[in-house]
Amino acid sequence: MVDFLAVGTHPDDVEIGVGGTLATLIGQGRSCAALDLTSGEPTPHGTPETRKAETEKANVILGLKQRISLDLPNRWLMDTVEARVKVAEVFRTLKPKVLLLPHWEDAHPDHIQASQLCQAARFVSKYTKTDMAGDPHYPPKVFYYFGSHLKKPASPIFVFDVSECFAKKIEAIRAYHSQFFADGAERGEDLVRRIEAQAAYFGGLVGARHGEPFFSHEMLGVRSFDPFVA
Repeated sequence: MVDFLAVGTHPDDVEIGVGGTLATLIGQGRSCAALDLTSGEPTPHGTPETRKAETEKANVILGLKQRISLDLPNRWLMDTVEARVKVAEVFRTLKPKVLLLPHWEDAHPDHIQASQLCQAARFVSKYTKTDMAGDPHYPPKVFYYFGSHLKKPASPIFVFDVSECFAKKIEAIRAYHSQFFADGAERGEDLVRRIEAQAAYFGGLVGARHGEPFFSHEMLGVRSFDPFVA
């Protein structure tokens, strides 16, 4: 069982969307894992071997010790029954308490399908009388994060303060050198600037230097006001 499972459509999506959150949670002693739905291949940059090595480097930077990669098709990812089963089996095996999923709105069709697929897999994961691997499990909470392709104003339900680990997030993104910096630094530096600006904006809304926004389809309930008076 893990406390948090962050799902990315491609390698580097988790780092871009929730890298600061994962590094912070891991530093607080929470158990965290990541799931990449696709290998990201084919891609215009690098090779599968290079991307694998870059992902492993990013894992070390964030402190992420458990990461699973599925073989779903990059560029043509779809919410299918077969894909739901593969993702649900991961949920049933890791039994996360909280899912961190791609936002349901995005310019990248793979990201939209990933969000829908994981929402469906969350429900499928609790099925009984099935030959799926693992035991029935319904992740109690699910929150959604921004990727790099969604450029629109939005109101999150909360912002997670990642000020202490924001440098690790940027370092983990830079680990994907072949994807962002190999053909000249301009593209990569532009991405970093946008991520820094977004983190500063959302962090500023809650009195933090840097923050990562989260969204939900569901109502949140609390049992204590302790977090608000700490």
